[in-house]
Amino acid sequence: MTAKKIPMRKCLGCMEGRPKKELVRVVRPADGGAVCVDATGKKNGRGAYLCPSRDCLAKARKARRLERALECEISDEVYAVLEQEIEKRGTDDGNG
Repeated sequence: MTAKKIPMRKCLGCMEGRPKKELVRVVRPADGGAVCVDATGKKNGRGAYLCPSRDCLAKARKARRLERALECEISDEVYAVLEQEIEKRGTDDGNG
């Protein structure tokens, strides 16, 4: 019996590859809607991933990596929601 393949994604903060389920996904919908945090990981659109760590969020924000990955401007409200999602997950392990 073969082992199930685990999808890996790269965190935009620490630039480490990690399993997709461990990361927070930010998505820009294909229909031109507002950028939002995708808790399910299944929304349609262009996605970017971050570790659930304040350090990774700070690094990605400072270097504007989310803006480059999603090819659009990211509002302060989206960053506030990201901070709340990271707090909710409660795994601030200082990964970055």
